[in-house]
Amino acid sequence: MELLLRTFRDGDQEPVIRLWKECGLVVPWNDPARDIDRKLEDSPELFFVAEAHGQIVGTCMAGYEGHRGWIFYLAVLPESRGQGLARTLLDHAEAALLDRGCPKVELMVRDSNTSVLEFYRHLGYADEPVRVLGKRLIADQ
Repeated sequence: MELLLRTFRDGDQEPVIRLWKECGLVVPWNDPARDIDRKLEDSPELFFVAEAHGQIVGTCMAGYEGHRGWIFYLAVLPESRGQGLARTLLDHAEAALLDRGCPKVELMVRDSNTSVLEFYRHLGYADEPVRVLGKRLIADQ
């Protein structure tokens, strides 16, 4: 597969949201368009898109606040899986975070997403002895 890794650009929103929906990443309490707008307001250079033959086939958002890096919305079209694309996107995001001096990267995966948990474990990610707590400051719905 001929692959182009690039940052998100104008015109990508619709195909990216379609990809996220196909991958089961869109949930009722998060508006994906708002998530994109928020990312574009803060470090848009860490929002990566994989394109093959003019079609968006993968995405990865990274973030870094000076203490830890985070990975969000790592997604690959189901028919494009098994070719190393997710690993390529993740490696690219990790390298961008390392370039910023990021010492550690973390990510969140829903407990029900067991196949993705195994994918990350295979790449060296491990369960951490922490519990993620959340509080919504702005309701998307």
